[in-house]
Amino acid sequence: MTETCPVCGLPKDLCICGTISSEARRIKIFTKKVSFRKTVTYIAGLDPKTTDLKSLTKILKTKIACGGTFKDDSIELQGDHVDKVKKILVDNGFSESSFA
Repeated sequence: MTETCPVCGLPKDLCICGTISSEARRIKIFTKKVSFRKTVTYIAGLDPKTTDLKSLTKILKTKIACGGTFKDDSIELQGDHVDKVKKILVDNGFSESSFA
């Protein structure tokens, strides 16, 4: 017997719950100046239930080559990386229309 999705009841290979939830969310990517005139890029609006924030943070930090963390359902990256983050998120399955 195949596994079924607890949300929609479809088999796991036909389930599109994750795709729908990632397209329905509005993701905000913005920068903010913090102490000592340093810039931090924030990624907010991600759903921690459907998105593994820890692995997504690791992917972003590796590809951009910067430090960062995730906390309070958002990701913080050191430096100004708005354009790079958008490209990486699109490459990882997020739709371009989900960015605010």
